[in-house]
Amino acid sequence: METVIFSTHNFEKCFLEKANSGKHKLKFLDVPLNMTTADLANGATAVSIFVNDDAGAEVLNKLQKDGVKFLVLRSAGYNNVDMGVARRSGFKVARVPAYSPYAVAEHAIALMMALNRKLIKANTRVHDLNFSLDGLTGFDMNGKTVGIIGTGQIGAVAAKILNGFGCKILSTDLQENRELIEKYNVHYTKLDNLYTQSDIISLHIPLTPRTRYIINKDSIDKMKKGVMIINTSRGALINTKDIIQGLKKGQIGYLGLDVYEEESGLFFEDHSEDILQDDMISRLLTFKNVLITSHQAFLTDTALQNIAMTTIYNLDCFENNGICKNEIN
Repeated sequence: METVIFSTHNFEKCFLEKANSGKHKLKFLDVPLNMTTADLANGATAVSIFVNDDAGAEVLNKLQKDGVKFLVLRSAGYNNVDMGVARRSGFKVARVPAYSPYAVAEHAIALMMALNRKLIKANTRVHDLNFSLDGLTGFDMNGKTVGIIGTGQIGAVAAKILNGFGCKILSTDLQENRELIEKYNVHYTKLDNLYTQSDIISLHIPLTPRTRYIINKDSIDKMKKGVMIINTSRGALINTKDIIQGLKKGQIGYLGLDVYEEESGLFFEDHSEDILQDDMISRLLTFKNVLITSHQAFLTDTALQNIAMTTIYNLDCFENNGICKNEIN
């Protein structure tokens, strides 16, 4: 099947080629999918996209006119796809529902520990031959209350790791995980209780109209002063303007982000020679208690292998008109 791979990154190309093993005709493009680039899929049967590609109504209509029938995501989330238009236009859409929950959960914990123990600041000091410990005091994770919003596969792994640290774990989700309750002492509670009682809050939910800006001025005001907030899920779960105000007031003591609501066109690209045009992320970067990584939580060899294998599996199913277990219905 002729497939155009948009937003191809060097770190994933070899995994996709190996998983494909010559079965499908893959055309790798480093540009994102949007209205400007949609013409590049003309004549292809399938298109594969990543987290910041645009598969909105206009783009989907353009792809349909150009003969594209299948949309294969290299991600779990699909908030960048207009599923209503996709259904009406007859597209079959598949995703990678689980590539490595361990990769993302472990990265969330890494952000927690780096912020807590001020590892970036400590490393910079040592490289400057400054071996002073002043200003590097952290806290014991043992005994701290961590609120996990969302206990799907990633949130569940995070809960298990934090249980090993001796944390008290509060969670909220539409469906309770009995294993987490019985084996890892996770306590499900209302969202407001989680806000008021947690020393650390970690987000592990998809972006939907219901969860958009779940972290906002009102929720921040309910939190403990000096709370740590970690987001490795989707950027728009957090209202960045409100989070900046919370940092300025000291209500938020630590912020760890692997995602950002305006990351499209910014993350995954080298802007080291550019003047940064995004005022919000520019402001975030001025805070010493903020740690930002550019959507790399998924980036392990295990995850990349699983993403590639599932992507090719999805293409195989569509080409053979078979049932695809990863199709979004």
